[in-house]
Amino acid sequence: MRPKNIKLTLYLAAPLFSKSELDYNFKLAAKLQKYFNIFLPQRDGGLMLQYIKSGMSVQEASRVVFDIDIDAIDKSDVVLAILDGRTVDEGVAVEVGYAYAKKIPCIGFQTDPRRLLPVGNNPMVTNVLEVIFQDEKSLLSWAASGCGFRRTSPDSPLDDFRVSDCNTLSSK
Repeated sequence: MRPKNIKLTLYLAAPLFSKSELDYNFKLAAKLQKYFNIFLPQRDGGLMLQYIKSGMSVQEASRVVFDIDIDAIDKSDVVLAILDGRTVDEGVAVEVGYAYAKKIPCIGFQTDPRRLLPVGNNPMVTNVLEVIFQDEKSLLSWAASGCGFRRTSPDSPLDDFRVSDCNTLSSK
């Protein structure tokens, strides 16, 4: 278990294009904030349309959003990917792929039963995830347990990450 006074940083990778997506992301981040320092791209990095409205070109806005989000992933201890939708959001797929390549643990959350493939999600997404939670209660129980996280001080790297230590997991 991680010490109670040390919060890890969680990057919340989620679709953020509709009002309902934006609202849900804020609500989930608020619930997880008790257990993690949350980087929520729509809040902490900004949205491309906001940058364009402020006078940036599309190319400049695109680069700013990309650079901010990549930097935030690099500084995160874990990435939580929201997988809901018929297919996984393209941005979320890139974010978890990048995090996986950087050896940052990735967790999935999928409440939506729709899948593009008849056998589930694209294996290139599924297999970068340590676990996929299928309901909010299990996700929050996992977050509250500190399951699998080991950190000795706020500045030390994660010593260990084993999702399998947790009893509240859903299967992929």
